[in-house]
Amino acid sequence: MLTLGMSLWRVRAGQIVVVKIPNPPPLDGLPPGIEPGDEDKVPERSDPGWRLLVKRAVAVAGEPVPRQVFPALHDVPETVVPSRALVVLGDNPDTSWDSRDIGFVRGDQFIGVMMRRLPSR
Repeated sequence: MLTLGMSLWRVRAGQIVVVKIPNPPPLDGLPPGIEPGDEDKVPERSDPGWRLLVKRAVAVAGEPVPRQVFPALHDVPETVVPSRALVVLGDNPDTSWDSRDIGFVRGDQFIGVMMRRLPSR
């Protein structure tokens, strides 16, 4: 279940959040499950200019900016995460696009908090 309209100030570090971000850059190589020579099997997609991503909030407003782990935050002037901002990290950091690349997730990019796990198929 996704809680929509939840205020960003109520998000806690460790919670799973849904955020809207500008489209990530293209992946290096082929998507999982596509073998070389099968590039024509990559599905076409419409490009709305943004993506919904599910990430873990690792730092919230008022907490120290975790500069050592997030290259995109190395040079920000803030010492703590600003009001109406989050730092997010994917649970698979080797292949995730998150605050290491985009920096702070701002309030207008926040969609909601995941409240429970959805059943797998």
